[in-house]
Amino acid sequence: MNLNGEWEFEVDHGKSGRAKRLYKSEKLESRIIVPFCPESRLSGVEYKDFMAAVWYRRRFTVPGPWLSKHVLLHFGAVDYDTEVWINGISAGKHRGGYSSFCFDITGLLKSGGNTVIVCAEDDVRSGLQPGGKQSREYYSHACDYTRTTGIWQTVWLECVPESYISSLRYSPDPENRCLHIEGKFNGSADGCVLKATSRFGSKDTGGEEAVINGGRVNMTLRLSEIHLWDVGRPDLYDLEISLIKGAACIDKVSSYFGLRSVSLSDNVLCINGKPVFQRLVLDQGFYPDGIYTAPSDEDLRNDIEIAMGLGFNGARMHQKMFEPRYIYWADKLGYLLWGEHASWGLDITNPAGLERFLPEWTETLERDFSSPAIVGWCPFNETWDTQDDDILRIVYRVTKLLDRTRPVIDTSGYYHVATDIFDIHDYEQDVEKFSAKFEPMKNGGEVYVTYPQRQKYEGQPYFVSEYGGIWWNPEQKDEKAWGYGERPATGEEFIKRYEGLTRALLDNPKICAFCYTQLYDVEQEVNGLYTYGRKPKFNPEIIRRINTVKAAIEK
Repeated sequence: MNLNGEWEFEVDHGKSGRAKRLYKSEKLESRIIVPFCPESRLSGVEYKDFMAAVWYRRRFTVPGPWLSKHVLLHFGAVDYDTEVWINGISAGKHRGGYSSFCFDITGLLKSGGNTVIVCAEDDVRSGLQPGGKQSREYYSHACDYTRTTGIWQTVWLECVPESYISSLRYSPDPENRCLHIEGKFNGSADGCVLKATSRFGSKDTGGEEAVINGGRVNMTLRLSEIHLWDVGRPDLYDLEISLIKGAACIDKVSSYFGLRSVSLSDNVLCINGKPVFQRLVLDQGFYPDGIYTAPSDEDLRNDIEIAMGLGFNGARMHQKMFEPRYIYWADKLGYLLWGEHASWGLDITNPAGLERFLPEWTETLERDFSSPAIVGWCPFNETWDTQDDDILRIVYRVTKLLDRTRPVIDTSGYYHVATDIFDIHDYEQDVEKFSAKFEPMKNGGEVYVTYPQRQKYEGQPYFVSEYGGIWWNPEQKDEKAWGYGERPATGEEFIKRYEGLTRALLDNPKICAFCYTQLYDVEQEVNGLYTYGRKPKFNPEIIRRINTVKAAIEK
């Protein structure tokens, strides 16, 4: 049961709502449209100042048959510290502005009408929470944008049996013609059977059963036909998972998977054993009317289709853990993704930073693990301090322990401590100077390393994960407009610069990937290939022609 729509709403600047017992309130002072944050136009509130806490209230009625089962209340994401009450009684708390969570509210429900109240506390200036590109100043500025407070993804109710499938994790193994499945369960599922069946199109391609023990199960689903998920060719299998107790099916999940492998070989990233030059673009996941929340499902899909139309084959999901529906469309369209936390704003120079970072990061690794589109993880971006080596190393190792199937970059740009891929950021705008930095690498010469006093290249695949950022939007009159380097004088000069910078990377056999900054403008940052309203600044075919030139690593 989807709970999006109009809720009662109240801003609590003094964080005094608990003292005023707002969790038992019969009415809040205003209205908001969920799942849009109060800073956004689509929320109906559009309040842009800092909000220490916000409260939400909604009435709902569950169908009568639900009351004899279990009812879960799901939140896609709420920024940042959340507590939820059902009928005035606390149902649970969650910390983290990006990871999904749910509470079992069965024992708090009553027949007829029920009330859910949510309080979210948010302080991006504290140094104690990841905020990504949310501005820590009153105004958005440079590459920091409008903040997001409170609920910003879908809220929904789910009815489940006493024993149910709580999570599934798929590890594709094309070399061995199979899919490995790990299932976890709530309730007394031991002794029950988990049944998995796969189809490709109209054909059955495999079936397997396993007995559950200890609240979990591991099984291998053998496949009679092999169809690989690949870049731009996203073959997907349908998958049905059933929980069987005796002769009865008590829970069922309809799902899908992509059969593909990711590996590193000869200094390149390989998909299904073949080298792929990653032509990535930086995607910030911001929208003019919804801020962090796309106005519609079509908008999520459209951003990927725009990028693919420009000749990019993937994106860095930058400084934001994106909503699962965006990742779904990447799976469906064959679009590569790098997952990243919104690490900016969090002080990671002390143990408190690790305490705040890891739980949310691991929750999202678990949630998004089964996506074939995600080919790597990058928990941090541009960590500056010299005291954070232990934190970076710990998070890198934890990520590798939780996912042995993908490469991990400890921190994008600088400074590397432990990484599977060596990446750098370079916004040099002069094509000759930019090209000269990488020229010696072509013939086995010195590898260009930024901040050599802080990091050392150790032979990993080499990735220029931020470059370009060419400042261009003649229509932008705002004096706050911001971009990198000297602005081109004409559109022709922009194209010439874009092509020169990009060809310097494509033509280098020691470089396995690039990521251009960025797909579209965001507020005052006007270095996108599209405007913030998703209008092309140039003929997309010109950009596509440049991006799709055969790379030196592509044999």
